[in-house]
Amino acid sequence: MSFHYSVGPWNVHDGTDMFGGATRDVLDVKETIRHVAPLGFQAIQFHDDDLVPDIQEKSHGEILAETRRMRAFLDDLGLKAEFVAPRLWAPPEFRNGALTNPDAALRGKAIERSRRCLELAREMGCDLVGFWFAREGTVVAESKDPVASVGYLVEALNTLLEEDREIRLFIEPKPNEPIDRSFAPTMGHAMALSSLTVAPQRVGGLVESAHAILAGLDPALEMAFALAHGRLFGVHLNDQNSLRYDQDKAFGAENLRQAFNQVRVLHHAGFGSRGEYVGLDVKALGPQPASNRLQHLRNSLRMVRIMERKVQEYEKARAAAGNLDIEQEELLVLETLLGATGEPAGGAH
Repeated sequence: MSFHYSVGPWNVHDGTDMFGGATRDVLDVKETIRHVAPLGFQAIQFHDDDLVPDIQEKSHGEILAETRRMRAFLDDLGLKAEFVAPRLWAPPEFRNGALTNPDAALRGKAIERSRRCLELAREMGCDLVGFWFAREGTVVAESKDPVASVGYLVEALNTLLEEDREIRLFIEPKPNEPIDRSFAPTMGHAMALSSLTVAPQRVGGLVESAHAILAGLDPALEMAFALAHGRLFGVHLNDQNSLRYDQDKAFGAENLRQAFNQVRVLHHAGFGSRGEYVGLDVKALGPQPASNRLQHLRNSLRMVRIMERKVQEYEKARAAAGNLDIEQEELLVLETLLGATGEPAGGAH
């Protein structure tokens, strides 16, 4: 099968990392979308303030007008919106958490910003609102009650689910960064959290490859776990050099076998047949010049498509080989990835 792809405006990045400033100029959201539209994407991922810059400073009427203009802009380009997500980690007032802030008034403010995304998603023609619980954890382990904090997350999700009976919500887990301990660090936590809500089937997960690697887990198995629950609502494919800071490298840049298995899991599950998108969350390397700021997106799309072909080659060769022991099967995977030809896997079957 061939996937449908999505990308976020933040993936055309200025090169800033935690150790240095920008290395490329910044494009506005519409200019970014114009640049990525011809590459092969069918949908755009949005934070609320990607849709409406300075959203917190604008009236309800201004927010709706700008959102509708963005919808018309996408329509003209033949693109869809995949989801809308509240950017709850950015405001200084949420530095100690948004939905799990010890201050009840701030938790309420975070829920209100999340509720507004319900309307934005409807206006953009999508039914998906996303949560990266970036600061929903601790910087000092004893500073929050972890049991109460899980309850706060459930309360927030229930508020949205009860207000809009059609909306779907996803949780994008990550174990750390910018906090050091997350209350929902893995897909298992996300699925368990969803089970506590009033509508578990409308609360799913989104797996980002790098986030799973940062948790010391296999991204393909994180995807499989959500798929087994029938609630993998999205993926963000990228790559990561082991347990370091979140790198958002091009898909397959570090581990080809992991990349292969992620595509294989999605392929076997028929991911995309219900309208899901394969999202990319990759950023150009810091030294990359602005004149070629999109190459990382081209590279990642190409790698996904190559891995689709490799999965098909592997399944065909596996079926032709008959019964394989596990060593032979492992060699067949490696030979498929390396493009080995001529001699059957292991030379003995």
